[in-house]
Amino acid sequence: MSAAVTIVRTGAANLASVVVAFERLGSSVRITDNAFAVRNAERVVLPGVGAFAPVARRLRENGLGEAMCRRVEEDLPTLAICLGLHLLAEGSEEGEDAGGLGLLEVTASRYKDSVVVPQLGWNSVEADRECRLLSDGAAYFANSYRITDRPPGWRVAWSDHGGPFVAAVERGNVLGCQFHPELSGAWGIELLERWLESGGGVRC
Repeated sequence: MSAAVTIVRTGAANLASVVVAFERLGSSVRITDNAFAVRNAERVVLPGVGAFAPVARRLRENGLGEAMCRRVEEDLPTLAICLGLHLLAEGSEEGEDAGGLGLLEVTASRYKDSVVVPQLGWNSVEADRECRLLSDGAAYFANSYRITDRPPGWRVAWSDHGGPFVAAVERGNVLGCQFHPELSGAWGIELLERWLESGGGVRC
């Protein structure tokens, strides 16, 4: 599958597994922290790993936050993974002094002390019937914070760890995953393929 994928360099994420997954799918991959390149890319991935506050500040300071907001508002193919999903939200308890991009009208919160934190390993995913990209399956998670409320205007897939939480969201060509699709076996790769096949086109 031939597609150009641009991965946002956040200064925190380990990008190797994401790069390998897309290259195996036949995509050309580039990594950048240039806001203009992100704004005009065919497809963009906002990766996970790292702490919320420093990454959120970095996105605002170098214009990447505005570029990401414009992409989502215009329904350009965009994928957010793990911490990337939280950055789309209004904020997170992990960094209460640093706001997110506000694209999801929700806030990420820490898991209850009664469950193992971080959640590391495989968990089930159950998608809304209306989902176009997401489907039921099992995915690999690595997270201490999660979103528990359905973001208005988004289709959702759910999982459970000490109570239900949002495993992923989708709207049009925009997909946000709490799990790591690149580490989720054949099911995760199929999800990435469907996202790659979603509408595209370079913005100039």
